[in-house]
Amino acid sequence: MPTISIDTFFACSLMIIVVLSAMAGLSKVLSTYMNTTVGGENIDERYEEISKYILLSEGKPLNWGQNGQITPETFGLAEADSENPYTLDLDKVSRLNGDNIHAVSYGQIFTALKMSDVAFRLEIKPIFQVTINLTSTFEAVNETTYQFEISTEKNGVPVQTWLKYYVIAENYLETSTTYASAGRTSLNVTLSNTVKGPALLIVFARASVNAEMVSFNAQAFTHNSVEPESRGTFLRLSPLNYSLDVSFNYPNISLSNAYALTFNCSSNLTQTASGNESAAYKIPHFLDESPTLIVVTGWNSTDFFAEWTAYPQIPVEIGMDFSNALTISNVYNFDYLVTINSVIYKCTVWLGGPKK
Repeated sequence: MPTISIDTFFACSLMIIVVLSAMAGLSKVLSTYMNTTVGGENIDERYEEISKYILLSEGKPLNWGQNGQITPETFGLAEADSENPYTLDLDKVSRLNGDNIHAVSYGQIFTALKMSDVAFRLEIKPIFQVTINLTSTFEAVNETTYQFEISTEKNGVPVQTWLKYYVIAENYLETSTTYASAGRTSLNVTLSNTVKGPALLIVFARASVNAEMVSFNAQAFTHNSVEPESRGTFLRLSPLNYSLDVSFNYPNISLSNAYALTFNCSSNLTQTASGNESAAYKIPHFLDESPTLIVVTGWNSTDFFAEWTAYPQIPVEIGMDFSNALTISNVYNFDYLVTINSVIYKCTVWLGGPKK
C-alpha cells in the first residue's frame, strides 16, 4: 500500500471522530446495559454499548484519576467536563499502567464496573509505531558517531511524519531541529568521548496529515563502552496530576537531572521532595499537542543511568488474557479513536462472558 493510502486513512479517521461526536447523547442511556443480562442474540450490541460507556463515562468520583489514594466507585475514563466525547483523562489512563505506583488493579476495575458476568481487556496505544535501530558506530579519537535508522509505520505501511529527537547522557541534552520523513530515515548522533554513557535517544514523530497524531519511542545505547541496563532497573517513575513520583530500586541512588520533553518543548523539572528511597518533581503544563516524555538521570554507586516514562503513561494494556481464558466465550473487540491531552490514540476494548 503506498504512503498516500495511509494518509487517506488518517483523513478518514478525522471524519470518524466527527461522527462519534454526534453520538455523545448516547452516554446518558448506555448505563441501562451495565446491569442488564440480555440474550445471546443481543450480546454483541450489549458489549458494544458497555465499551462506549467505559470511554464516555467519567466514573465516580469524577477526580478518581488525579488522586492516587482513591479507588473508583464506578469505572469510567472520560475527562470530566469535556465538551468532546471520547476525550479521556490522562491521569485515569495513567493509573491503568501497572508500572505506576498509583495503578488500579484489574480486580478493582472489575468491581467498579459492577458487571459480574462480563470480563474485559483494554489497550491504548499510539496510532502508528516508531521503531529505532542502531545500524553503525564510527569511533574517532575525541568523539563517536552513532547511525540510527528510524521507521514510522502503521501495520507495516510507511507513515509520512515530522521527526524530532533528543539525546540524553550525563549532564548532556541535545535537541534536534524537526525534519521530514517518508516513513524511513537515518540520523547521526555524535557524542564527545568525554561524555559519560550510556546514552538515551528519544524520538517523537508527528503525522504530516494531522498534528494531533503523535507517536514516540526511546532507545538506550552503549557509549564509552558503558552498556545500558534494561528500563526500570534503577527507578520506578509514576506521573500523576502533573507530579512525578520517583521510587528508588536500590539504596545508593543519587539523582542528577530530570527532563520533560515534548515534540516542541523541553524543560528541566523542579524537584519538590527528596528522600533516601524516593523523590518527587513537578511536571509542567505544556501547550503542545504531544505526549510528554519524562527522563530522570542519576547514579547507582558508580553506574550512570537514564530512566524514562511517558505522560500519559502509554501504551497501556490491562485486563483479562482471553487467549488463555478457558471459561470465557463470546469475546468481542471494539476499536475507537480517543483523544488524551489533544493527541489521538487507538483504543481497543475486549469484552467476554462465561461459557453457557
